[in-house]
Amino acid sequence: MSENNKTLAPESHYELTYRVAGSDSPRTLCSEPGDDFPDVMATARMVGLMELAAARLMRPLLADGELSVGVGVNITHLAATPLFETVRLRATFTGMEGRLYAFTVEAFDDGGKVGAGTHTRAIVTTERLLKSTEKRLQAARAPQA
Repeated sequence: MSENNKTLAPESHYELTYRVAGSDSPRTLCSEPGDDFPDVMATARMVGLMELAAARLMRPLLADGELSVGVGVNITHLAATPLFETVRLRATFTGMEGRLYAFTVEAFDDGGKVGAGTHTRAIVTTERLLKSTEKRLQAARAPQA
């Protein structure tokens, strides 16, 4: 965990603009007969872009060898956005929840708000994250006695 004690000002925000691509469709997830999804921006893509906006807002807090990771999301997808339309995603810092950075996140297209919710992130060292991930997987794959 970072010892730099930097914080974000309450209500500080980051907004990004993104053009929805064909690869953002949930149809790209279809892997067997019977899978059927509409050709619109997938909920998973919207959530990922909301996380990206929050991560970019946190960039100034990161020391060398650190990154921010998503810990929690509580998102509602309010309306579909067609492929090849532009969306705006906004993350607003609302304060600390213990060691977690809390955000409200919203998504908009030309028709209005299409998504909203909350998101939390933590600052971790990249090396520690990767080591703990490998250790966890090795333990799960170890033969049981």
